Amino acid sequence: QVHVVESGGGLVQAGGSLRLSCTAPGRTFSSYAMGWFRQAPGKEREFVAGIGWSGDRTWHADSVKGRFTITRDNAKNTVYLQMNSLKAEDTAVYSCAVGPYYTDYVTRGDEFAYWGLGTQVTVSS
Repeated sequence: QVHVVESGGGLVQAGGSLRLSCTAPGRTFSSYAMGWFRQAPGKEREFVAGIGWSGDRTWHADSVKGRFTITRDNAKNTVYLQMNSLKAEDTAVYSCAVGPYYTDYVTRGDEFAYWGLGTQVTVSS
């Protein structure tokens, strides 16, 4: 079992920025893809961004391309989601998840094994 913990959520005005962090302790953190998902009230969970095990490859949902950026620091077992130009429709609970071993470009929730409880992001218009 991997204990995934997100932080950094909050309330921000439209056009503002937030940076989410996700830690996943473990000696093999650097061997796994990581991803961010979000779920808004009354909607299904959706993929937001993913990053490969080395950090060289990233992939983002069309809805956030050019505004959100995923990065990772393997020395700190941490993944980040920098969110700029936030919109009201970005309001959701954002969750971090541990992806498959040495595999990139995954976007389905069932491809991710361990999940955090999520952090609330609220964007006021």
